[in-house]
Amino acid sequence: MRAGVGRRNWRSSKLSNRMKVLVLGSGGREHALCWRLSQDGSVEKVAAAPGNPGIVEDGFECFDIDPNDPTQVCRIVENKFDLVVVGPEAPLVAGVADALREIGVSVFGPNKDGAQLEGSKAWMKDLLVEAGVPTAQHRTFEAGDLDRALQYLEEVRTTSGVELSIIKTDGLAGGKGVTVTQSLDDAREAVNQYLSGEAFGDAGKKLVIEEGLTGPEISVFAICDGKDATCIGVAQDHKRVGENDSGPNTGGMGAYSPVPFVDDLMIREVMDTCIGPTLKALQARGISYRGVLYAGLMLTPTGPKMIEYNIRFGDPECQILMMRLTGDLAIALKACADGELAKVLMNEGRFEQLGLSDYNAITVVISANGYPQSPVLGDGVSGIDEANNIEGVKVFHAGTKITEGQLVSAGGRVLNVTAIATDLTTARDRAYEACSLINLKGSHYRKDIAYQATEYEA
Repeated sequence: MRAGVGRRNWRSSKLSNRMKVLVLGSGGREHALCWRLSQDGSVEKVAAAPGNPGIVEDGFECFDIDPNDPTQVCRIVENKFDLVVVGPEAPLVAGVADALREIGVSVFGPNKDGAQLEGSKAWMKDLLVEAGVPTAQHRTFEAGDLDRALQYLEEVRTTSGVELSIIKTDGLAGGKGVTVTQSLDDAREAVNQYLSGEAFGDAGKKLVIEEGLTGPEISVFAICDGKDATCIGVAQDHKRVGENDSGPNTGGMGAYSPVPFVDDLMIREVMDTCIGPTLKALQARGISYRGVLYAGLMLTPTGPKMIEYNIRFGDPECQILMMRLTGDLAIALKACADGELAKVLMNEGRFEQLGLSDYNAITVVISANGYPQSPVLGDGVSGIDEANNIEGVKVFHAGTKITEGQLVSAGGRVLNVTAIATDLTTARDRAYEACSLINLKGSHYRKDIAYQATEYEA
């Protein structure tokens, strides 16, 4: 990327004991984390496990291991790395952070107990109610509860007055376990498929049905050390595969930040009514949550309501946050891992170690032909170098691999074309110019990322 974005913090550049950091994961989020952490003065080395071709191309060492296997991860990390940053949710749910902490390694990411916030939507919803966090009315059902679940579908639409049904798998489903539909018949079919295991296997045999909420959806990111938390950014992503939010939900087709209709007052409200009470409720359950709290919120007419928590940086939201963050990110993440966030962030009463630039950032996901239902894998990918030569652009690899010396698609979401500029229009223009230079047979990307911001400004 030609634009000078990730500015080093002058304090961290003078540190004598520089860190070696391992990023767990293989997608666009992890590529962005490696890229950003390498710019910190406190960091001596960044590596990834297992990584991807883009991470290798940028000069980072990659270890070919299963990131969900605690034994393999500990073998790579022990006595070699000072900090492990866990990218995806699956290793956290599998207890990788627990195993690393047992051998004395600093880990940015919650233990298995805290990972239930994303690992079980029913558990998360119970915690929200316990904490008094505003959220949609909901109920949990399991296999064998089909008749009661179908009855509740109609009941919740009647009581909420919103002709919208939300059905979610209780367990992890790769970001695709949510069905949102205005059709009651489609909602009934989804419930049948979930509870039978046809749609998502065991992950869907326990499900949550929620009332439909209306309003814009935003993502708020806070880093936590078990006691304290600070917001590090707000973004808006685009879940649906098609323009104007049409088609099925995906893992995310693009995102942008900042969000023009979210001000400091609203962020404070979210921190006070959602993030803070959630941390206290976790503490009350004996859980020291050290990692990201990614709050997905709906800005309803009666105020922000929590849709769900994720336990890791969003994907593709992470990519734009990494473009905007200033200061020494590694120091802040290490402080969270060690339970010392307030000590590191505060210096003479001012937040110095981490901040956000005034730049606008946008990322556009280039997906494989057939995504999300049946993505075609193994097609050649080219044009990335030309895209990266555009000012302010960085292309992060999300689902690629090398086959017989050729870069090919290896996942549904293949590339994250990310751009930054002083204004959103220029950032969008740069991103879409870069997208036009990339060749992937049958690929698709949305042409309207950040349209909400454009409509708001108009």
